[in-house]
Amino acid sequence: LKLLLLLQIQFANAEDKQEFQKYPTKAGRRSLSRSISQSSTDSYSSGNSSDDETSPREKAQANSKGSSDFCVKNVKQAEFGRREIEIAEQDMSALISLRKRAQGEKPLAGAKIVGCTHITAQTAVRHLPPPLSLSPTGVPVFAWKGESEDDFWWCIDRCVNTEGWQANMILDDGGDLTHWVYKKYPSVFKKAQGIVEESVTGVHRLYQLSKAGKLCVPAMNVNDSVTKQKFDNLYCCRESILDGLKRTTDVMFGGKQVVVCGYGEVGKGCCSALKALGAIVCITEIDPICALQGCMDGFRVVKLNEVIRQMDLVITCTGNKNVVTREQLDRMKNGCIVCNMGHSNTEIDVASLRSPELTWERVRSQVDHVIWPDGKRVVLLAEGRLLNLSCSTVPTFVLSITATTQALALIELFNAPEGRYKQDVYLLPKKMGKTMEESQMAP
Repeated sequence: LKLLLLLQIQFANAEDKQEFQKYPTKAGRRSLSRSISQSSTDSYSSGNSSDDETSPREKAQANSKGSSDFCVKNVKQAEFGRREIEIAEQDMSALISLRKRAQGEKPLAGAKIVGCTHITAQTAVRHLPPPLSLSPTGVPVFAWKGESEDDFWWCIDRCVNTEGWQANMILDDGGDLTHWVYKKYPSVFKKAQGIVEESVTGVHRLYQLSKAGKLCVPAMNVNDSVTKQKFDNLYCCRESILDGLKRTTDVMFGGKQVVVCGYGEVGKGCCSALKALGAIVCITEIDPICALQGCMDGFRVVKLNEVIRQMDLVITCTGNKNVVTREQLDRMKNGCIVCNMGHSNTEIDVASLRSPELTWERVRSQVDHVIWPDGKRVVLLAEGRLLNLSCSTVPTFVLSITATTQALALIELFNAPEGRYKQDVYLLPKKMGKTMEESQMAP
């Protein structure tokens, strides 16, 4: 089993085809994104500051076995990564149980899996160490915190375009890897035995391909499985929203006016956590069923335009694009905190803020002040990317459930008899989820 993984940063939306046609140019990267490591006070009209340190792409690295088929920030920190994994394993009963069973049965013997996911100690327990521990074991990995957009697509291409090795399974989280393979390497895409997709954005892309008759391999929709929706989306976000906000802003929630855009499972988790700490929470929601749920749960359902001036904190949880527009950002009050908990980084119109009249000031890692000409400041977290994955950790217990679901989906697709799954998108069989939950609850 050979696996290649990379740290995913969500940049593209489902309708944006530019990144699938060509690599972003350096000029495009400079105008559209900047590395996490880039800091200081600057205006986007005045050019770019140099990075704080050399890009991992420019470093010559080798692991203890002499292999250089990887790209991480510092391979010497591998032992630290291993200790992080050992901590995570203590609360991941389901995944440990599956791993022990798989060691004997070897259900993925012959599988060549290319993956694009968030690499953390928790996802590493799938028998995959995180980047700082992965490279010394000889498993190729291309990932580091603070990737630029150009770095991101470079990492994906290095995983797919490997001499003497061709993937036959795709493990994706957001759809970027799937679409890159579909556009750039159609022969690899056609020969794949299956795709496993975790996120709402990636699943939406798969359904688009299926509807257009362009999905030529079976795909498993993990996002809409009961285990993912009821545990990861709800409980994970309920805890990580507070962690991310506290780490970045030290904000006190009691009495704060908060609007949460979207009342799906992610929105429900965020609202529950914020309300419990005394925040005054209202929601926006276009789905009438979810809106009614919000109302029954005691939240005022509003239109964002009607409340935007009064809000202390704006959180997006929809997976859609341009949920918070430039016009709404202009109307926010001084000091308003804006962040995203949805999967796509396009929910907040960050691109419109990279304009000559606005100044960006890096306050600390993942925290920017966007300053208007009149002195008003909006606090933007993680440049609009996912708050919990960029600014905090996520609960190990919940990630055990999601990671096990993904692994079971890979095993199911790879071992399914011919004809069971056609060229379409499927949900993971419910009985597998029940088995996994029983394992997670085991003492």
